[in-house]
Amino acid sequence: MFPTLQILTILVVAVAMALALAHLLELPGKMRLSKEDYLIVQQIYYPGFTIGGVAEPLGTLLILLLLFLTPVNTIAFWLSAAAFAAMVLMHAVFWLLIQPVNNFWLKDIELKGLGAGFFSHDPFGGHRTETAAKPDWTMLRDRWEWSHAARAALGLLAFILLVTAVAL
Repeated sequence: MFPTLQILTILVVAVAMALALAHLLELPGKMRLSKEDYLIVQQIYYPGFTIGGVAEPLGTLLILLLLFLTPVNTIAFWLSAAAFAAMVLMHAVFWLLIQPVNNFWLKDIELKGLGAGFFSHDPFGGHRTETAAKPDWTMLRDRWEWSHAARAALGLLAFILLVTAVAL
């Protein structure tokens, strides 16, 4: 049963990492877009990435479960703990830096289904007022893009740490 949990955890964390890496790979091209083109391109993410984004909290919980089942004071335990920390940080970057920008990009867009519920959620309501003063669009773009780059690095780190822990 434990090997099955390890494989499932690796797969789910791999999906979370892949979504973040996809954003990173788009960064050079998106930084060249005009404001109008950039805002149009931004709208493509919200249906699919909403569904795939479930992998991130699920992967974090699965790593936590692995931690409870891994003997303490082993290398595998500490590598798994570090992978868990990287996933928590990855998730925090989303909620603290990216979601407020998503709310700004989407304020005039009508989303349907899962995306409508998820992207209307703002657990840190104070961030919404931060973007209400019509900031420069390039500042928001840079914050969104570079925050996703940080998430990609954290996702890759979590994946490498987790695979190493399982391989031991």
